[in-house]
Amino acid sequence: MTVIEVDELSFRYPKAAEPAVKQMGFTVGAGEVFGFLGPSGAGKSTTQKILTGLLTGHGGRAAVWGRDPADWGSAYYQRIGVSFELPNHYRKLTARENLQFFASLYDRPTADPMALLESVDLAAHADTRVGKFSKGMQMRLVFARALLHHPELLFLDEPTSGMDPVNARRIKDAIREFRTEGRTVFLTTHDMATAEELCDRVAFVVDGRIAALDTPAEHKLRRSRRTVRVTYRNGSGPGPAAALRTEEFPLDGLADDDAFRALAREHHIEALHSQEASLEDVFIDVTGRSLA
Repeated sequence: MTVIEVDELSFRYPKAAEPAVKQMGFTVGAGEVFGFLGPSGAGKSTTQKILTGLLTGHGGRAAVWGRDPADWGSAYYQRIGVSFELPNHYRKLTARENLQFFASLYDRPTADPMALLESVDLAAHADTRVGKFSKGMQMRLVFARALLHHPELLFLDEPTSGMDPVNARRIKDAIREFRTEGRTVFLTTHDMATAEELCDRVAFVVDGRIAALDTPAEHKLRRSRRTVRVTYRNGSGPGPAAALRTEEFPLDGLADDDAFRALAREHHIEALHSQEASLEDVFIDVTGRSLA
């Protein structure tokens, strides 16, 4: 089942010289974690705002469950969850009060606020005013709020921003569980590690268009060097006295490479590495820009 369908999508802000989105096209299936990556200004946020019904007036087609988000009316927000990069809580209310208030806005059953706070390691701070929370704590609360009404589709924008590794892992595990339940995630991030860990497919966006779209593994293999780097020590023993050396061999025909076979027989091999590209390498190759 296709959840999101985008075809020839375009959008221009008033007085802008160029469209922010230009003839963009992609689909997202049910139960998929779809990564949406690209440099700042590439059109990611604009596309997300169209898909969440915050922007109208676009050209082309943007459909969720077969209808334009704007055509759903308020019923749309009963089915989707949104976690923004910038926290937007009621800062004078406690974490529990924030979730209780937002739960009151839905006409469907909602999750127990304390259970959600426990899942993001905020139960001990349930009755603390959110104004006293760190950014990482606020981001965890935003994520919990997005799950409050058991949405079928989740839009996430930098969901682990400002978090330590332990709490980032909690959020990633929750996203995996969400997918296991057959629900769908549209993930916008600059964190290549998060994208590689979670995404079934990744779209790289450049200048308002999809420049590349595939699984993380296919993205990397397409840009990898077909060589093997061998790290070894002179001599056949593992002793530390011999200096480390490296050589590279073509991956194709490696089993019949006499030089590789001789090295394996005559020296102690410490490590073998194929020269696979990272997702960050792919980002730089596709967008022409670094992550810094």
